[in-house]
Parts: sequence; structure tokens; C-alpha cells
Amino acid sequence: MKKNLFLLLLIYLIANGDITSQNTNNMTDSISKAPTEWNFNKYRIGGYGEILFQSMNYGADRYKDPAGAPKQTRSYISIPRAVFAFDYKFRSDIILSTELEIEYGGAGSAMELEYEEGGEYEMEVEKGGEIELEQFHITKRFSDAFNIRAGHMIVPVGITNSHHEPIYFFTTARPEGEMTILPCTWHETGIAILGYVSSFRYEVMMVNGLDPNGFSSINWIQGGKQGMFETSVMTSPAFAGRIEYAGIKHLRLGASGYFNNTAKNASKPEKMTGIKAPVTIATFDAQYLTKDMAIRANAVYGNLGASRALSEINKGISKATTFPRTPVAKNAVTYSIEAGYNIMKFFNTKEKLMPFARYEYYNSAEKVESGMAEMPINKRDVYTFGLNYYMMPNMVLKADYSIRKLNRGKFNDENTFGLALVYTGWFSKK
Repeated sequence: MKKNLFLLLLIYLIANGDITSQNTNNMTDSISKAPTEWNFNKYRIGGYGEILFQSMNYGADRYKDPAGAPKQTRSYISIPRAVFAFDYKFRSDIILSTELEIEYGGAGSAMELEYEEGGEYEMEVEKGGEIELEQFHITKRFSDAFNIRAGHMIVPVGITNSHHEPIYFFTTARPEGEMTILPCTWHETGIAILGYVSSFRYEVMMVNGLDPNGFSSINWIQGGKQGMFETSVMTSPAFAGRIEYAGIKHLRLGASGYFNNTAKNASKPEKMTGIKAPVTIATFDAQYLTKDMAIRANAVYGNLGASRALSEINKGISKATTFPRTPVAKNAVTYSIEAGYNIMKFFNTKEKLMPFARYEYYNSAEKVESGMAEMPINKRDVYTFGLNYYMMPNMVLKADYSIRKLNRGKFNDENTFGLALVYTGWFSKK
């Protein structure tokens, strides 16, 4: 029922509104020297969404058998996320921005089977999804070069968090590497300074940090994003920043960083005596984007201090909690490259059909501390091939086929066929 209501709402908004993206003439994702993020007079209403079908040839439990996931055909359809955005200018220099995200049909109650924890069932008060405030912040503008933002905002670490709308990547689902080892979309509460200087855009922020009790072998720090409780611990704040350069035509370069001493933010702080468990992340990405071609590459490297001591602490946490209680590695890595080209360029049409290819490597346990067991099954290479059909510049029908190899093929391959319908845009603005 909720899926039908979402589809009806989407159709209504498209039929009755002027659905536009920030840049509808090419694929540059607003590569600009000007602050296009504030290019409206009073308000604007929009959002983005994804409808996803996937068919896999492998079972869900890759840990039961030494060979990896068993051969099994299974298929799923879902709405991974529907996001509704509203921006409002109280004055030309004071801007409210909000985003409400509905994931996988919203909130409810369901049983979830955790294979990593030996096949234990857990009660999830999420119905497999959630409704959450992705953004809620106020920006005070002083100039293009200097602005202050306070509230709940995106942590722009990595290319996918920085540009997470679904028309800005080729695959039917978000890129696996960043989705696995980092929170994605990553949003926290705090204060930021941001602006545009010449061909650069910068953003630095201080926000609430991560809960190290949520770190795990499969997802590294991803599960450390707070939100389980009504308030977020900020005893030890995190510091993040990103800079982008767009001074060369069609090219954008980006780099970001993150640091947080996580121990003081733990849900079980009494168990963290004597360690800081600092998390340090560095990322770099490059995009070459024209009207008919897109090439993207990125790399993420993460380091966790005192990972062995933290793993021992987490192992002793009560099973009554939802924490994974599995070993966590010292280092995690992901890097990728993808390229696509519009083959409809050679025909007399404004529509676009872009075949693409993507390679991605990620490992949530790239390096472990001495005395800890290696986790080779977490080393993954993913080869993806597919098509993107642009019905509109900001509405795309996607199809892809991915081959996931674990530990260079030493475990069973995991292959997935995907179909997705995605959109991003502003339905109305004044």
C-alpha cells in the first residue's frame, strides 16, 4: 500500500510540477564556480527516489559454508529510499533546508536474521526500513566565500555521500564499497563553515561522532553511526571536511577527510577505559563529465586505532543489545572506476542511452592488528556492466549485472541482476 501511494505521489508531482534538476543540460552535477545550491527566491520543494528490483544467484548466508554463499535463486523488489526536500529563505541570507527520508517502506516491526552472528534472530523496530530526518539545518550567508551552517547535515566524506542522489552514479544500487564500510547517506548534527572561492568549494564541520560499539568485521565503522537512542553522544566531537575543484572544463576533483576519537561516544563508556579508538578517513575522487560521457573514480582509506582492544570489548557486550559484537579491522579500503557513453549521440534524438562498465574493490578488513585473525571473505572485487536510459535528464531507468568475487575467487561468486527507476529534482520553486 505504501509503495502504491509513493508511486501515485511521484506521478502527481511530475504531472503537475516542473521537475528540474540543478543542471539539466549535461551530466556535470552542477560543476560551477557559483553557489548554485541557493539559486531560488523564496522556497523550493523536491526530492529523489529509487525503485529497485534485484535477482541474485546466491544465498543470503555466505558464512555457513567454507566455500561461501550457496547457489540459490532469489529476487526482491523494494523502494530503498524516497526523500522529500523543502528549502525556505526567511531572508535572502538565512536559509532553512530540510530532507525527510523514507527507507524501505518506513517504520514498523520485523524479525531480522543476522548471519554474521551465527544465525541469530533479532527484533528490528524498523520493518526493514526507517523514517528519518536526513537534513535539518539553517545556513547564514555572509558571502559566496563564507557561510555558517548549524543543524543536522550531510557529512561529505567520499563521493557517494557528497553526491548521493541516484542520477549521479550508474549502478542500480548505491556503490557497494562506500555503502559497506561507511555510513551512507552519512548525516550528523553540528556546525559547519562552507563557501566558494574561485574554482573551489569547501566545507569543514564539527559534528557528533561515532559509537565504536557498533563497529563490525563486515561493515567496519558503518554501524557506528548514532541514532539508536533519542539523543546522540557528542562527548568527543568529530571533525570532517571536503574540498572540490572545478577550474578545468568538465573536470571536478574532490578530497575529504574525517577524524574522531570514538571511545568517549560509546554506548558502553564504562567498558572503554584506557583506549581512544580514533577513526581517521581520507578520500579522493575525480569526475570527467560532458553531455555524452561520464567517467568517475574514487578511493577511500580508513584507519581505526586500538582495533584489537576494541574488538575484545565489543565481544563482551551483552547479546541483548543490537550491536554486532564481531572483530573490527585496523584498516578498510575501497576504490572504483566507472565509465559510460551516450550511444544515442549518433541518432537524431534528445534521449540518452548510456552503456557503462564499473570496477570496484573493497575490503572492510584490509589489515588487522597482530594477533587477530585475517578475514579473507571480506576482500571483494565487483565487476558491473549495464545501461542507463535517460527518459528525462533527471529520471533514469537503469539495468545492470554485477559479478562479485570474494578473495580473488577463492569463495563462490555472487552475481546480481538489477533494474531500477530513479529520479532527482525540484518539483516546484519560487
